[in-house]
Amino acid sequence: MPKAIWNGAVLAESDNTVVVEGNHYFPADAINKQYFQESNTHTTCPWKGVASYYSIDVDGQVNKDAAWYYPSAKEKAKNIEGYVAFWKGVKVE
Repeated sequence: MPKAIWNGAVLAESDNTVVVEGNHYFPADAINKQYFQESNTHTTCPWKGVASYYSIDVDGQVNKDAAWYYPSAKEKAKNIEGYVAFWKGVKVE
């Protein structure tokens, strides 16, 4: 089962991830919300839409904008709408 881990904490875990462009996208109900803080950062992907970000806080250490999701994905990316993916040192194993 894929797990997203950072700083020793399991951020997300699910058998229902969707892999897009090499990234595991986890369903929203698979994330451990206590580690996630909303961010004001947004980026745009030409085919997925506008991404929103979370910063990750584990034991007072913050990994800024280390997770992202598409709250309202474009048609070709509807299968990952609301799903969360990771980068910036978060390991998915």
